Amino acid sequence: DMDLDDRCGDLDRRNDSDIPEVPPSTDSTPEILKRALSGLSSRWKNWWIRGILTLAMISLFFLIIYLGSFMLMLLVLSIQVKCFHEIITIGYRVYHSYELPWFRSLSWYFLLCVNYFFYGETVADYFATFVQRREQLQFLIRYHRFISFTLYLIGFCMFVLSLVKRHYRLQFYMFAWTHVTLLITVTQSHLVIQNLFEGMIWFLVPISSVICNDITAYIFGFFFGRTPLIKLSPKKTWEGFIGGFFSTVAFGFIFAYFLAQHQYFVCPVEYNSETNQFVTECEPSELFQLQNYSVPLLLKVVLGRETVNMYPFQIHSIALSTFASLIGPFGGFFASGFKRAFKIKDFADTIPGHGGIMDRFDCQYLMATFVHVYITSFIRGPNPSKLLKQLLVLQPEQQLNVYKMLKSHLIEKGILLPSLRG
Repeated sequence: DMDLDDRCGDLDRRNDSDIPEVPPSTDSTPEILKRALSGLSSRWKNWWIRGILTLAMISLFFLIIYLGSFMLMLLVLSIQVKCFHEIITIGYRVYHSYELPWFRSLSWYFLLCVNYFFYGETVADYFATFVQRREQLQFLIRYHRFISFTLYLIGFCMFVLSLVKRHYRLQFYMFAWTHVTLLITVTQSHLVIQNLFEGMIWFLVPISSVICNDITAYIFGFFFGRTPLIKLSPKKTWEGFIGGFFSTVAFGFIFAYFLAQHQYFVCPVEYNSETNQFVTECEPSELFQLQNYSVPLLLKVVLGRETVNMYPFQIHSIALSTFASLIGPFGGFFASGFKRAFKIKDFADTIPGHGGIMDRFDCQYLMATFVHVYITSFIRGPNPSKLLKQLLVLQPEQQLNVYKMLKSHLIEKGILLPSLRG
């Protein structure tokens, strides 16, 4: 038995050169573009295809922004599912020869479980008054974590039952593959939506900064690139990296100024249970009100003035843009290393000239985590609206006790006068 285990275990002890070739992606470029660009060299043909498709994607993105925050949430969810599909498909193709039982079925089941958990938490946090009116939802929210854990346990037990003696090690590889993919896609998309609830500006500026850096780094690298930046991604150059950095910081600063002027972008996204709609109406915080700042000595000569009016959020936009241009690309380098490990050019062929959805959003996942950490560390304070929603869910007796405790506290602070009948 030991000899048999050793021989079977050798099937899993493969180095990079032994990994099966993944079928190359097909060319999904529309025929009309192929004919129009047929006279160009492959370098310029790729330039025009990428440029045209980039403009098309940006136009679609602006349309979805116009349609509102709910459509943006659906977009994030759709991108999450597609990215998960592309990564899992690579694993399925690479290890297809082993015919692992239930691999894809369990992968999608775990995706549903994790989404149920995270989006259930979102419903509990932001839709409390809506849930309070529906008894069936109250049960699901009250026992949400227990239900989520039970669903996960079912998948876990199914995985254990699917283990085959000849492929133990490989099956655990793929189990880990699925869970790392969930960590990369689902948790990060959940953070993107959490950022969106803080105000659309916290969603748009970071995402647009990454897009801007991707485009400008490509342009600077295409025209001026001479010095290779990193071996993992041979086409990346120092010229593109540096040009992308300065362009992104400038773009983020100007874009933040434009967005900060509109309530639609700066107000937290809240659900109105009376109209059953998401609303973005509020009195903008100090972060989005013009302030007068003294100009540093070095810039006084350039600007010719001692003070300047700007929004405090613009200062924060510099931090966001800097991360997007200096650290964000490492998400792309990580993805490049992943693709090289499995001998593939792109994650998929969904977007002509760009590859798969994951190829375009590999830098966004790092950005989502950074923005969430940044908000919780430096921006977010107590949220009276969210606290009120949680109070409304309590039983009348509990609400009355909270009222008495709050009243007593305010009297002790001298904010309220004691009642005469006290």
